[in-house]
Amino acid sequence: MNCGKWTTCIFDLDGTLLDTLKSMYVSVNKTMDRLGLPAITIDECRRFVGCGADYLIRESLKAVGDVEMTCFNDAKRMYAEIFRDYCTYDTIPYKGITELLGNLKSKGFKLGVLSNKPHERANQVILNAFGDEIFDAVMGQCDDRPRKPDPAGVYELLGMLKGTPESCVYIGDSEIDVRTGRRAGIFTIAVSWGFRDRMLLTAEHPDFIADNAEGLGRYILADHCILESREE
Repeated sequence: MNCGKWTTCIFDLDGTLLDTLKSMYVSVNKTMDRLGLPAITIDECRRFVGCGADYLIRESLKAVGDVEMTCFNDAKRMYAEIFRDYCTYDTIPYKGITELLGNLKSKGFKLGVLSNKPHERANQVILNAFGDEIFDAVMGQCDDRPRKPDPAGVYELLGMLKGTPESCVYIGDSEIDVRTGRRAGIFTIAVSWGFRDRMLLTAEHPDFIADNAEGLGRYILADHCILESREE
């Protein structure tokens, strides 16, 4: 496969571009506190993120004993209110990400973000961390579009970026992301610095696993890559 033909990169957000775990952890536990429920642990939060806010709330409620979801509607409403104010709390780009994005942009790549984070919050977080000149399109979760790993968002974003599956690489940190990219028929790179461990990522068979932003950049910008280099 001639990787020199890539012109478009679609990135996951949480755990890929930014370490956002504390923002979600704090928001969930402020929600639990308002409901008079125990707190979840940071490791539980790490496992629960990636599939959208509803999933995060459901799994958090189960973890603190509300297995019948009696508090779900109230928790969902409270979390949305709290997260609006805390979504940028202690969120920082992973090492080398800012430089990677600037380099890709300077080479003429179209850059997009596809996240299961609510759309307004995804835009808020990206704007806070990177400004408005790096990414050509940011797409978060909306009620009228199925969330990842459904590939609908990938196709919609490709249309906005004027890209094709053949010209695009998808980058994410979770099993959800690997499944998203593969279902969309796009070369899929998993990153090992996010919210999932390398063993889980390997089991999903991404086309490549990157262990740092510098290596990710070298791989994307290489003139050629060989599918046999896939790490399985």
